[in-house]
Amino acid sequence: MKPTALYFDERTLWHVPGGLHALYLPVGGWIQPMAGSGMAESPDSKRRIKSLLDASGLSAHLDVRSAPPATREDLLRVHVPHYLDEFKRLSDAGGGILGDTAPFGAGSYEIACLSTGLAVAALDSVLRGEHRNAFALTRPPGHHCLPDRGMGFCLFNNIAVAIEAAKARHRVERVAVIDWDVHHGNGTQQIFYERADVLTLSLHQEGCFPPGYSGADDRGAGAGLGCNVNIPLLPGGGHESYLYAFERIVVPVIDRYKPELIVVASGLDANGVDPLARMQLHPESFRAMARTVLQLAARHAQQRLVVVHEGGYSEVCVPFCALAVVEELCGRRTEVPDPFSEFFTLQQPSQRFMALQRQLIDEMAALHGLA
Repeated sequence: MKPTALYFDERTLWHVPGGLHALYLPVGGWIQPMAGSGMAESPDSKRRIKSLLDASGLSAHLDVRSAPPATREDLLRVHVPHYLDEFKRLSDAGGGILGDTAPFGAGSYEIACLSTGLAVAALDSVLRGEHRNAFALTRPPGHHCLPDRGMGFCLFNNIAVAIEAAKARHRVERVAVIDWDVHHGNGTQQIFYERADVLTLSLHQEGCFPPGYSGADDRGAGAGLGCNVNIPLLPGGGHESYLYAFERIVVPVIDRYKPELIVVASGLDANGVDPLARMQLHPESFRAMARTVLQLAARHAQQRLVVVHEGGYSEVCVPFCALAVVEELCGRRTEVPDPFSEFFTLQQPSQRFMALQRQLIDEMAALHGLA
């Protein structure tokens, strides 16, 4: 048995956000058209992830699978019926928009179901013991999507639907979601905000997306009080900020919660050349975070870990970040040289900046009762 699964389907790359855009702005007025669709959330970064995994030889060491689409029953555990019905109607009619910055084209409903199905199958295979861990290369992404509307390129909340399916099928009681996408995982937070059976933890650039949101004081409510953790980081924070946040908050919070399964919302848009963020990470940053999460999964979850792709819009850098994560998951290093980490090591913030960032992280740790 190959211990690491890669869930991928070419059809997810055929999702086309409706209309012409420049990054995320609809073309018109003073917004000039760009080559192609112009949308930052294009299939190219995802296609180049798969291409690099194949060309490096790493795919040969992975159990590469597709999966059936998520069923309506799966989706209804998270999303309300009228959202599914309207999404399907507009998709069949050629596309539209159902939320904030989440346009879609013809056939996107079925493609989004397939994307969610990849996440559902990844969790299912790990919980059945078929694989030690899995990487689901999903598209469209999911962590911004709310039960009743899309948001930020996300049309279904892939991870939330997969967790609810896992709970229904495997009776797993405690799941931890670690979201290192550079944007806040607001959809996943809202879905589980009042529940103690899912811990949601988001590291994100402060104020980036949703615009102006920080969230350090949002700790959950009701039964879920203390089970939502936000770590907003200063723009430009870079490699050391993330490692210090892991040391001071992520690791002790996971150690305290003791999950039976860990799911990573793996946006790769904190890389230093991403067009939609300013965080200065590089492939070795993602390797270090993946290594730490693997250690946490071994300590608490019988190694059960699923990494689900979210954002990441630099078509050149994102594949190398993903390669580093998948290399860690399967325990194999390829011969692919890293063209980014050495350069971005020289671009990291000053010690004065880092002293302030560490102070802010320490204050956030205190909010969660961490010495």
